[in-house]
Amino acid sequence: MDATLGRLHLITDTRPGRDPIGCVRAALAAHAAADDVVRAAAGPLVVQVRVEDDATDLDAYQLAVRVRELCAAAGAICLVNDRLHVALAIGADGGHVGALDLPVAAARRVLGPRAILGATARVAGTGSAAVEAGASYLGVGPCYATTTKDGLPALLGPAGLGAVATAVPVPVIAIAGVTRARVAELLAAGAYGVAVVGAVSGAADPGRAVAELLRELAGAVEPADQAPHRAGPEPTDQAPHRAGPEPTVGTTHPAGGPADPSGGAALPAAGTTDAAVRMPGGEAERWAGRGAR
Repeated sequence: MDATLGRLHLITDTRPGRDPIGCVRAALAAHAAADDVVRAAAGPLVVQVRVEDDATDLDAYQLAVRVRELCAAAGAICLVNDRLHVALAIGADGGHVGALDLPVAAARRVLGPRAILGATARVAGTGSAAVEAGASYLGVGPCYATTTKDGLPALLGPAGLGAVATAVPVPVIAIAGVTRARVAELLAAGAYGVAVVGAVSGAADPGRAVAELLRELAGAVEPADQAPHRAGPEPTDQAPHRAGPEPTVGTTHPAGGPADPSGGAALPAAGTTDAAVRMPGGEAERWAGRGAR
């Protein structure tokens, strides 16, 4: 995937009474309105399409199509949580799998070698195994208490997140209970960025909430770490590659390039991927020793 991984990940909230498309529109507008310094430090907005467990595939597909179109027009990254067949169907930039979803190696085979693939981890060993299997980044949590999702395991806090972050060479995204006030301590603990749901969907002004999160992220990034990570191999053109078949909207290409004469049979073995996250500038030095400790 020839794209920079942004530091702010917005997860769609499809609970009753929420407006996921309205929040995505507001978030994209806030990102576009941010000043150049903030955008450079935060990278592109990442929108992860997540639906309730009882939602139908059609529901997920219809939402994901709309989100993907908005993201493509704004230069944002679109991922799909759990339902990787939906990610493929809409030509998303990639997907994210949790502990009860497809194994990371299987998910990598499904999405192809160039898509962004996130995986959930709570401890260093699980995180390292996910990276070895092909994860581009890790979502680590729950960091704090949240009402967005039921049945979550014990809270990790910044220290628990830091234990995972120091063990892996890929970006770590903090999730659960993230607010503007908690961004600095999470980045100080080792997080690359944060994922939010209720902090935006429950805000009186979602656009303002996103703008404040972006400014907080930019302000918490050390000067040597301003350049965000790149997910994927060195780009050969300006158009990012997306997971799945050739999209009908826009001019981007799917993972693996515009054509795959093997029909998918030539995908790499489990654990091999072109989508390893690169770390430019000073940030590369900061992360270089991780995974060897």
